[in-house]
Amino acid sequence: MGVERGRERTRDLMTGAQVLSGQLGKTIQRLRKAYNLSLSELAEQSGVAKSIISQIERNETNPTLATIWRLSQALDVSIERVLATGDEEPFIEKSSRADTPILMSEDGKVKLAITGWIKTVEWLQWYDVTAEPGGELDSDAHQRGSVECLSVLDGEFEIDVAGAVQRAKTGETLRYRCDRPHTVRCIGDRIGRATMVVIMKAAVME
Repeated sequence: MGVERGRERTRDLMTGAQVLSGQLGKTIQRLRKAYNLSLSELAEQSGVAKSIISQIERNETNPTLATIWRLSQALDVSIERVLATGDEEPFIEKSSRADTPILMSEDGKVKLAITGWIKTVEWLQWYDVTAEPGGELDSDAHQRGSVECLSVLDGEFEIDVAGAVQRAKTGETLRYRCDRPHTVRCIGDRIGRATMVVIMKAAVME
């Protein structure tokens, strides 16, 4: 009975979430074992549920950047190392669609393709955003001085930063402090697309 439920749960996970591309799960597992940490110990040190870590290691879920950050901090390595896919990068680097990691919002309606360069992820990130009507991406506050820029390619989005709300349509860009809780919403009746750039250490805010 328990085995059957386990199979159903695994099937649901595989159906309900896109499998994270790349080597993130294997890298987390390799680092955890290198530090001789059990799943329970890593869960306790990172604050990430044991079941979630297990799913990440098996590439059965798409973790948020915040989750990846907590794991990398617990493993005492930089987020760059956790996400790195190779030791030496060529002068010209090409990433295929299959090699582009995908993050999903909690409601499953907003997809962020990580198109930014992995080497700059600690201070500069950028994403290709695709959102269904009504989709919401809720984010915790980033580090002090962080600024987010959302350039709308199609559709209409609404930004809510600590209660301050602003909208942007196709061709418009919103720039806002993201060192406080903020929400990106796709409004209107059609799929929205945008480019999101996050400057983690924006000097203008110092």
